[in-house]
Formats: sequence, structure tokens, C-alpha cells
Amino acid sequence: MKTAVSIPDPVFNEADALAKRMGITRSKLYARALGAFVATQTSDRITQAMNDSIDAAGNGADPFAKEGARRILERSEW
Repeated sequence: MKTAVSIPDPVFNEADALAKRMGITRSKLYARALGAFVATQTSDRITQAMNDSIDAAGNGADPFAKEGARRILERSEW
């Protein structure tokens, strides 16, 4: 997919130099950089969804599980 974007001159110049050092095209560099950024945003959404689920479920531990965990911890060597 081709697209046109505006990039500040200093960023463009640094990206151009980096692409040359890496031996790749600017397009490849921009695609990699944008892909990495999108991946961080996706993982943030997943983390937020998990946090929302935990919050919705509540913080109260099941008394049976809590007692079992306590007993296991008592027998564990620290």
C-alpha cells in the first residue's frame, strides 16, 4: 500500500541515514517502525482488557483457594 505522510525534516534526515546504514530502503524502515509501534499499542489494549476483566471479577479471593494457597506457602521453603 502506498501512502503519503508528512515527516519533519530532522526526523526524515535521521531515518534516511539509518536506512542507509542498515542497507534497507526508507519504505522498509518506515514499515518496520510503524509495525513495531502498532504492536506496542496492541499489547497495551490486551493488557487493558485483562485488567478490566480482573476488575470486573472483583478482588475477593475464594476462601477455599485462599486457605489452600496459605497452606502451600507454609510448607514452601523460602
